[in-house]
Amino acid sequence: MARISRYYDVNRDEDGHRYIDVKVTGFPLLHLPLLNKATAFTDGERQRLGLEGLLPPGVSSLDEQKHRSYLRFRQQSSPLEKHAYLRALQDQNEILYFAMLEDHLEEMLPIIYTPTVGEAVQQFSRLYRSPRGLAVSTRNVLRAPQLLQNVHQEDVRMIVATDSSAILGIGDQGFGGMAISIGKLSLYTVAGGVGPDKTLPVELDVGTNRQDLIEDPLYIGERHARLTGKAYDDFIDAFVRAVQDRYPKAIIQWEDFSKDAAFHVLERYRKVVPSFNDDIQGTGAVTLAGVLRACALKGEALRDQVVAIHGAGAGGAGVAAAIREGMRREGLTEDEIAARVFVLDSRGLLTSDRAMEDYKRPLATPAAVAAAWSGKDLLSVVREGRVTVLLGLSGQGGIFSEPVVRAVGANTERPVVFPLSNPTANTEALPEDVLRWTDGRAIVATGSPFPDVEWDGMNHQIGQGNNAFIFPGLGFAAVLTRAAEITDAMVTAAAYALAEYTAQAWPGRTYPPTRALRAASRRVALRVARQAIDDGVAREEKVRHLDDAGLEAFIERRFWLPKYLPYRTAPGASPDAT
Repeated sequence: MARISRYYDVNRDEDGHRYIDVKVTGFPLLHLPLLNKATAFTDGERQRLGLEGLLPPGVSSLDEQKHRSYLRFRQQSSPLEKHAYLRALQDQNEILYFAMLEDHLEEMLPIIYTPTVGEAVQQFSRLYRSPRGLAVSTRNVLRAPQLLQNVHQEDVRMIVATDSSAILGIGDQGFGGMAISIGKLSLYTVAGGVGPDKTLPVELDVGTNRQDLIEDPLYIGERHARLTGKAYDDFIDAFVRAVQDRYPKAIIQWEDFSKDAAFHVLERYRKVVPSFNDDIQGTGAVTLAGVLRACALKGEALRDQVVAIHGAGAGGAGVAAAIREGMRREGLTEDEIAARVFVLDSRGLLTSDRAMEDYKRPLATPAAVAAAWSGKDLLSVVREGRVTVLLGLSGQGGIFSEPVVRAVGANTERPVVFPLSNPTANTEALPEDVLRWTDGRAIVATGSPFPDVEWDGMNHQIGQGNNAFIFPGLGFAAVLTRAAEITDAMVTAAAYALAEYTAQAWPGRTYPPTRALRAASRRVALRVARQAIDDGVAREEKVRHLDDAGLEAFIERRFWLPKYLPYRTAPGASPDAT
């Protein structure tokens, strides 16, 4: 079996049961989170592994440990304290962490991910307790190959890498973005089935333009302005080359890059190393899935809608591309699509006759379409463009005002309004306001979690358009098929898989509840894996000729589950974790 870690290997006994050969014993074993069972080590394991006397005498089951840990989780007084508790648990015992997360996913998802992770990012230097992941900085990037040799995992398959230049809606966060990479990979494991030993969070510390961080005595990142231009490209080049050499089977998810860097990095590397950008492609896919469901709830087709997207950053651009691809699939011509999808930035509607950044040009509306309109602001676009679907990715709290929402409601019996910006403070409108301004007619979904809304005796479920419904299944499929590239068709397949799963399992909703994240991810993984095979990018021979039933079984067999395996002592095991 291939070597998994310098500290352990997973093998099978003569009956086919899995066990772990540990190469380190004693006190150091208790401080390796991927190996530490804590009180669940059996009496025999304690004797063989040099743990006697280092643990309380009582032996706990995993269920008992989960119960004890959950009680402590509930004792934490704020979301940020709960986040810090879970992170500390992950750094002590990963099996227990993921087992508890699996049991309480709906409750804990907002703690390890949005919205609480935004606060954790901002406080990262003050909350920092123990190392996790890989820190590539301007002082060590030329030694990137040596840095990756310091990582104990020998078979990393999924990397989430951020330069922290545009975290959620809170901008440049310097080294704090590592919290995002860690949180995303937790979801890859608990929802996407990627074993934690196969994941690596990465912070690409190219500096920060935040003078307050540079001057903060507790800040733990590089204290200089961000690299730009060739120096920035050289930095990312060095990282990518080192990853290719050390982990040739790895997929990279680019995370929370500024809008210009996001498009540049994606296009520069997507055919060099299998990679995707969740802010662009994941956001586009999850939004398309929700809009498809909203159209079905209206009894209409996507091709019949007029869509306004407020926000032309990475997320807005990704959504525009996804919506256009959906309309293309439904038979509209490029000219028809151009007259039905409008994108606005802080200066108003993008039109082909105005100045804008290069990446925005494909999003621009032909000038002739809006030539006779009275204005290019959001309200004018909604009124004169006859918008029926309003999507918010602006990061501007409250930008969907009452006149704007009422104008959408005047254009259609069932207006679709998705204020998708994170964190909660940046959402474009509150769901209860949208429903009040449309007399309960609107179909509403948000980016952050919101409770259901009671209006006129009816309960309105507020779906959460969370990228976590897309990227774990997308990444897992890419890992299992050993995709040579993450194609646009694979990303689109993820959107349609999510919409179809929601229609079948949660027919009255735009999105499933987050407790269904694992089931949704499996469905997404199946469709994406099939698309990878159809696109000819699947390099894993075992999957190329499988039918859907065989592919589904293949995915299920490789879906990692948090459970303790018995331990054996490998020949030559040492009490030193070096």
